Amino acid sequence: MTARDIGAILPEDLRQRFEGEGFIVVRGLFGYDEIDRLRDAFAALRAAGPVPGHFEPRPADPDPLRRHPRVMQPHEFSPPAREFLLDARLRAVLEVLLGEEVLAAQSMFYFKPPGARGQALHQDNFYLRVEPGTCVAAWVACDVIDRNNGGLEVVPGTHRMDLFCPEVADEELSFAREYVPPPPGLTPVPVDLAPGDVLFFNGSLVHGSGPNRSADRFRRSFIGHYVGRSAERIGGYYRTLTMSGERVPLPQSEGGGPCGTEFTPHGPH
Repeated sequence: MTARDIGAILPEDLRQRFEGEGFIVVRGLFGYDEIDRLRDAFAALRAAGPVPGHFEPRPADPDPLRRHPRVMQPHEFSPPAREFLLDARLRAVLEVLLGEEVLAAQSMFYFKPPGARGQALHQDNFYLRVEPGTCVAAWVACDVIDRNNGGLEVVPGTHRMDLFCPEVADEELSFAREYVPPPPGLTPVPVDLAPGDVLFFNGSLVHGSGPNRSADRFRRSFIGHYVGRSAERIGGYYRTLTMSGERVPLPQSEGGGPCGTEFTPHGPH
């Protein structure tokens, strides 16, 4: 991909916005046909049943998130997921944002059906624990996504702050236990997305999502987490790859993070 191609995908004003606010949206980075194929691949996956360690639905469970749970690390067994995680367009943007070669650390796919809880405001690097530096997420919208069906909210500027030790989240609204209140003077803003749009955000940016309150709209999304090649350590759950697909193990982060305790792997937004 040439410098001109990269400039067309990521103009200078977007790069500056990422530096200033901690997030950007690249509209239409993937075509509708590509998103359709990805959704079809995960619909077929769910129809085929569990993939132990990655995807274990409970069809009779009353909780929508257990009937349609997240798919963790799908790139390890799904060629379409691996293709998305290592896509050259994502790589081009991420190398500009991180300023160096990038490694892929994680992939996830979320169905987030109607009635599903969201995830309270949090910071991704609280879980990934990249040292030194942070991670960057590439959040690919697979549906029309807005506040009604559980779209993301971000708190601009928090990427410049340290990791917070979270409070306890409201379990009626959030499946996850961690909640980071917006710092004084800062307010969450919603990010509406169309299929194929990609939200890129810094691993220290406070963000989260509310419940899917729609009657019949899923909020499907594919997410990759990435780190710079200069990263020296990462949380024990994460298995880093070059963007060409070669495994590059990183030592596990030491200690217990900002709270002095270990937490479970990063879950759905």
